[in-house]
Amino acid sequence: MQKPVSAESVRIIDVSHTIEAGMITYHGLPAPRICDYLSREASRDRYETGTEFLISEITMVGNTGTYVDSPFHRYEDGADLADLPLSSLVNLDTIIVRFDPGEKRAITSVTLDERDVKGRAILFNTGWDRHWRSSQYHTGHPYLTGGVAQQLVEMGVVLVGIDSFNIDCTDDGARPVHSTLLRAGIPIVEHLRGLNEAPETGGRFFAAPVKLRAFGSFPVRAFVLEFARRPAL
Repeated sequence: MQKPVSAESVRIIDVSHTIEAGMITYHGLPAPRICDYLSREASRDRYETGTEFLISEITMVGNTGTYVDSPFHRYEDGADLADLPLSSLVNLDTIIVRFDPGEKRAITSVTLDERDVKGRAILFNTGWDRHWRSSQYHTGHPYLTGGVAQQLVEMGVVLVGIDSFNIDCTDDGARPVHSTLLRAGIPIVEHLRGLNEAPETGGRFFAAPVKLRAFGSFPVRAFVLEFARRPAL
């Protein structure tokens, strides 16, 4: 008699921030403006009685909410959002690195080897998302060093993300992590949230932006799929 096959249950963990009118993502950049292009009331004149629609309009910079940086964000000759392969953005086997910053802001090393990293997304869970939309979020945030970025590139990482204000230190104008990862064609996802709810291993990460030409960064609806095996009935 054939043994019953286990069924697989899936949990979807949303790891992206909600975009709202007036919110500040990156200190110094404008907040999004959201309004009606065509209101429901105004649309009634265009359709039959009882039929109405809303067409909304948004004005914002690409670096709003939880967003992905493509190589074009840093390099003129780099791939823009339209040229990023979906294989670098969706259904990625994922490892989440837990990091408690305390007084130590810099992530200077990772206890991973090439077998852990190659072909995977590596997401850094620092807990900094708890400061989202507060003044503290923009200062003193945890970040990666250029050495860690180079290490991840050499080990074959596909995407790198963090739940912090910036993957780089912003105390000066140098951006070694952006420069290293994006030069290697590796997308970066910043301003993640809720990574503490996702499994350290075995999850699948998704963070696809719209397919925009000549654009370097854009918001994503990022999420992690967590799979659990359960006995079949």
